[in-house]
Amino acid sequence: MALPVNGTEWPPTEHTTFLDAYHVWNAWYANDPGALSNTYVAPRRTGILNRALEWFWTPKDSDGESGLVKLHIPVASDLCQVSADLLFGEPPTFTVEEPKGKNKAAQERLDLITGAGLDQTLVAAAEVSAALSGVYFRATWDATLFEHVFITKMDVDGALPKFRYGQLVSVMFWRIVKTQGQVVWRHVEEHSLDSFGIGVIEHGLFEGNHASIGQRVPLTEADATKHLVDVVDRDSRITTGTTGLAVTYAPNITPNRRWRQDPIGANLGRSDLDGVEPLMDALDRTYSSLMRDLELGKGRLIVPQNMLTDLGAGKGAAFNTDRALFTGVKAAPGTAADAKMSLEQVQFKIRVEEHLAIAADLFGQIIRTAGYSSQTFGEKDEAAGDVTATEVTAKERRSYSTRDRKIRAIKPALEGILSKALAMDAILFPSGATAVPVTVQFPDGVQETMEALARTAGLLKAAEAASRKTIIQMLHPDWDSEQVDEEVAEILREQPIIADPFAHPEDEDDDGTDPAAGEPAGDS
Repeated sequence: MALPVNGTEWPPTEHTTFLDAYHVWNAWYANDPGALSNTYVAPRRTGILNRALEWFWTPKDSDGESGLVKLHIPVASDLCQVSADLLFGEPPTFTVEEPKGKNKAAQERLDLITGAGLDQTLVAAAEVSAALSGVYFRATWDATLFEHVFITKMDVDGALPKFRYGQLVSVMFWRIVKTQGQVVWRHVEEHSLDSFGIGVIEHGLFEGNHASIGQRVPLTEADATKHLVDVVDRDSRITTGTTGLAVTYAPNITPNRRWRQDPIGANLGRSDLDGVEPLMDALDRTYSSLMRDLELGKGRLIVPQNMLTDLGAGKGAAFNTDRALFTGVKAAPGTAADAKMSLEQVQFKIRVEEHLAIAADLFGQIIRTAGYSSQTFGEKDEAAGDVTATEVTAKERRSYSTRDRKIRAIKPALEGILSKALAMDAILFPSGATAVPVTVQFPDGVQETMEALARTAGLLKAAEAASRKTIIQMLHPDWDSEQVDEEVAEILREQPIIADPFAHPEDEDDDGTDPAAGEPAGDS
């Protein structure tokens, strides 16, 4: 892959299918009713929207819904936020092999790389990934910001990837940096490998329009790219100095059902919103119908027009908007029997229970199809009472199964980009650290309380079923081996040595020590 040729159609035709899908999912995720209406305008698009005329969010003029206030329920963003919370509600740990000794310097550098706001980057990446089907992680450096390499995320709706045997071999990121009327400036950043397998990055700035990439212009033509002039060579390239791309791709979840036969799409992830768009559309329709019932349910009195305000002969009549209770109809006064019907009360039924039952069922269908349990979204089990972490996991089994699948997808990408960042850091910011593989460890999704853990530790100790070290590791899963060893040693120092009443004198050494205990027998 190389930077686009001048005048190339943009975005490239082979990627429009994916970009159209990203456009739809982003409209749901962004909670923007205007974007939803624009997205479902028929026959603007094909494929995913070929049934647009049947959608609730398709603008309509003559079917009775043109004046309906459409209410949007933010269930899409809730799904994506829950996904991010399940993955990174507790931050993972990042370690190198054997952090003590010769790799201690590497661990220190890794701590700097993973400490530069990476937690927030990962949360944001996971949320957008759930919406758009995946995310890219990029190893970046800028000596004016940090004296170490740091990690940034790149969204899939601004990326054109190339895969080989399921592996990312190059990717082109693009973004609009400036717009003036019909003129559009795009910054294009291509990540690829040279003939030696070294990762290289090429930057380009193009002046075009909404349909064409246009002509390549100097990087100094836009404020967003002029700082790159000081770091690129005469070919607008930068070398990472290490093998492999400075970017990895993490699919949200696999496989991709919709594009599994597409040479590009088969390697992309699957959005949490894929397949639930009609259900979300129906949920919005249901709540909007309930709001319509609420509006129609306002009480009315139907009265003859001549009973309302008369402006005088030849001047007609007027209706006072403060008297919203009254609605006038043309009716002439008649007999006494007619007079009894001159005032009529009208009140439509507000079908609250029916609407909410439909909405609840649709919501359940949405979260199940997306791969989550209802308890994850706050649906309470009134009879549950206090539950253990094991019981919580059991009730939310589907959510945690989805979490495990997402971890298996994102973990290799994180380990790959952090290992690459550590290798780049050793060259760009020499500190004596060596490039070594990085391991990412995700914590359990649900933690037992300290009281429950202490009770379990006591039972294990009484049953002689676990060593002190194992118990300490269970109580403090975030501690490294050095901290665990220090805690075990401290416990042994504080614990008194009790003589064994069943020991025989001949079992003791001549100096009065018990060989099994290693300390003088008797009370201390």
